[in-house]
Amino acid sequence: MVDINDIKNYFNSSAIPANMLNRGQLVLNTFLKPIKILFEQKKIPDEPWTTEQIEFLLTMLSQMDTDKDSNASQVGEREARISSSLHLKISGGFSHGVGRSGFLSAPQPKAPGGSIMYELTNYLARDIMRNFGTPNVKAAIITPIATGMSLALTLSALKFDENRTNENRRTTVLIPRLDHKSIIKAIDFVGLLPKIVESKLFGDAVRIPIEDIENAYNEECFAIVSFTSFFPPRESDALKEISKFADQHELVHIIVNAYGVQSIEWMKMIRSAIDAGRVDAIIQSTDKNFLTPVGGALIASPSKTIIEKISRTYPGRASASPVVNFLISMLSLGINGYMELLEKQKKNRSLLERLLSQFAQKINERILDVFNPVAVAMSLEHLEQNKLYALGGALYNLRVTGPRVYDPSQKQFGTCINNYPIPYIVMNAAIGSTEHDIERAVERLERAYYQIQE
Repeated sequence: MVDINDIKNYFNSSAIPANMLNRGQLVLNTFLKPIKILFEQKKIPDEPWTTEQIEFLLTMLSQMDTDKDSNASQVGEREARISSSLHLKISGGFSHGVGRSGFLSAPQPKAPGGSIMYELTNYLARDIMRNFGTPNVKAAIITPIATGMSLALTLSALKFDENRTNENRRTTVLIPRLDHKSIIKAIDFVGLLPKIVESKLFGDAVRIPIEDIENAYNEECFAIVSFTSFFPPRESDALKEISKFADQHELVHIIVNAYGVQSIEWMKMIRSAIDAGRVDAIIQSTDKNFLTPVGGALIASPSKTIIEKISRTYPGRASASPVVNFLISMLSLGINGYMELLEKQKKNRSLLERLLSQFAQKINERILDVFNPVAVAMSLEHLEQNKLYALGGALYNLRVTGPRVYDPSQKQFGTCINNYPIPYIVMNAAIGSTEHDIERAVERLERAYYQIQE
């Protein structure tokens, strides 16, 4: 077998001069060194890898899977047979997927390379959480399903831990009101009952007081789901107080941190919650935080046992594509690249607020006083009610994606409170957005605003 770390030794009798062979071996070893370090340390590299290095790693590992064995006799019902080489490209070469039936992170006999890839990826998932705000996380896993279904998976894994007799099973989940359909659907999906704790208005901000959560508790409750990141005017929950409450009443506590990894403020809240009381799992989106295609989530926990329990609850095998996508992001960014993205996000958030404030002054509006490290909301109190819908349509026609316009006379879902008093528009400066995106979006907002007035 060829030892690629010593290729030059195969050509000692060659006409190629030794200094040239040594130089070539030096370049090759430099290319391979990050892979060796990754295998040894199982941590995200400080500096980004090149595309060629990432492709080499994926090719090398995927070539270990049995579907690449030209001498194999494949007589199983599932042998990773594919109709096109394009399948290999979109799966990173891992046609067997990950996991075994009933155990997501279990090694798979037909996919030794895929098993190594998944194990490495889960180490990197833990590492990114530890590096960016939650060093008290003990384990993490990348799931091949997005945030809502990952919440359902987590609830399913933890729902009957303490009460296994049919008479004693507690089936109610406390939910500080959050107007997002996937949360309720996730609870319904696993046969549980949501108990929504209504919010209150504090100036411009929508919050759920911890006292109201405590008052909503009864002996039917087994879990509480709390939230960090959402659209203004909804602010993040009081995670530290909720974790103490969960610990006191032996409640499973799951934090949905959908796009919160990009905010050091939200991550500090999670860290404090873990230290102060009970946090079982933290769920975050891979696409919103780590610039991957939609389809995966990162579940982290201060307990290795809980992550294993969640892994064992997943039914069947799973696609490797969302896992590979996360791995690619971590290697292509590195710690320093991700830190740079976070710094840009903070600057863009400040830029967005400054530009919206300037526009708001022109039209006699104001920025809503709501804590949110990613999004900014601006009032629209002086825009005629029948033009609020038109503003959203005008922005869409001007090719601005993502803003949310709230009209109090229409459907109120999204404000997380009944009868929010004023209309507003929300824009985000999320990770990956550029200064040009922000400037152009606000410029087009101004154009759309005056356009619908004509």
